[in-house]
Amino acid sequence: MDTDLKKYIRSFRQTKATIPTNIVFIQTLMYQLCKGVAFCHGHGLLHRDLKPHNLLMDKKTMMLKIADLGLARAFTLPIKKYTHEILTLWYRAPEVLLGDTHYSVAVDIWSVGCIFAELVNLQAIFQGDSELQQLLHIFRLLGTPNEEVWPGVSNLVNWHEYPQWSPQSLSTAVPTLDKDGLDLLEVSLLLISHIQKYHTPTEYIHK
Repeated sequence: MDTDLKKYIRSFRQTKATIPTNIVFIQTLMYQLCKGVAFCHGHGLLHRDLKPHNLLMDKKTMMLKIADLGLARAFTLPIKKYTHEILTLWYRAPEVLLGDTHYSVAVDIWSVGCIFAELVNLQAIFQGDSELQQLLHIFRLLGTPNEEVWPGVSNLVNWHEYPQWSPQSLSTAVPTLDKDGLDLLEVSLLLISHIQKYHTPTEYIHK
């Protein structure tokens, strides 16, 4: 492995070159990432710090490996309590930002969605400089959650009366992504609604 995904993306951004965005290239990296995350989840492990810097790459073969399990934790059912001090801010799931300590595999799946969008855009999709600003960026795009779409959200420790935004199409944030890619983000990865979120380790790998 001669680089990581963060450096790989940055190299294109700095040279103003165009990163390969054909469907085969995107599928190759995303399949490997999803397969690796599914392997972790299938063995009862939450990574909890998925981000481009922790994804090692071989530029010639496009082989990708998940690294840095320093924040990883075993998870069990029923879901036990975890710390919310995890994940680099830009890849942190909204439930963690809101102070939920009973989270599961969905926090890793959210990070996968953020990484996917960043690979296409060459920059992070949500770039907050605080937990509050990060939540506001998420809500502006995906809509402000309520009890109907996310039962119990108003009881979370960091919940406040946020501005009420309606969900926007992800095509406004990732305009170069094709329909299949947008469907993957909207239906499987970047979900604000807990009613719809996937909680099994392998469902999203086949999307």
